[in-house]
Amino acid sequence: MPDYAAFRALSPTTLADAMGRERVMDIGIRPMWQPIPRIAGPAYPVQCAPGDNLMLHAAIYRAPPGSIIVVQAGDVDYAVSGGNVCAVAQRHGIAGFVIDGVIRDIAEVREEGFPVFARGVIPVPGEKHVIGTLNGIVHCGGVEVASGDVVVADEEGIVVVPADRQEEVLEAAQARAASDAALTLDEWEAAHRARIGAILQEKGFSE
Repeated sequence: MPDYAAFRALSPTTLADAMGRERVMDIGIRPMWQPIPRIAGPAYPVQCAPGDNLMLHAAIYRAPPGSIIVVQAGDVDYAVSGGNVCAVAQRHGIAGFVIDGVIRDIAEVREEGFPVFARGVIPVPGEKHVIGTLNGIVHCGGVEVASGDVVVADEEGIVVVPADRQEEVLEAAQARAASDAALTLDEWEAAHRARIGAILQEKGFSE
């Protein structure tokens, strides 16, 4: 089992440095309240049809404790979740929601302290008619997310570590974090100044 506490100790920034842009969700999916805690855990992916939220409502009773429910919503016109759904998910040990779509009842969600990352808020709820993907593969924020991938999300952004790369990425990110922590600002500035100067010279820049 992946060391989710170890992933939680690393910022999405550091993880993105270790993996690259393709595993980072787009900037439209953001924290729905602040200050929001960093969450890290296994993805439980869900796909909802346009105007429908049935599969997310089913997922809160099926996702294992510690999971992050990742939702590919069908639109941004209807909320896939509200305050009670978030409260029940929290009661069942779900670590948070990452939604490529919108929610409602944000004041309740904020008061409950349940971490939600989404595209926005709308007061109109979706229907509950359409069967979709549950714990399979979805696309969220431009990233393919499969069951068991590690999701790390905070105010810096959201990254998804594929299940088959978790050990490699964790080691690389931990090494990067340790290297950054060992460097003073003066040392960083000196190295940075030299690197930028070398690039400018290589590109033929002159004052």
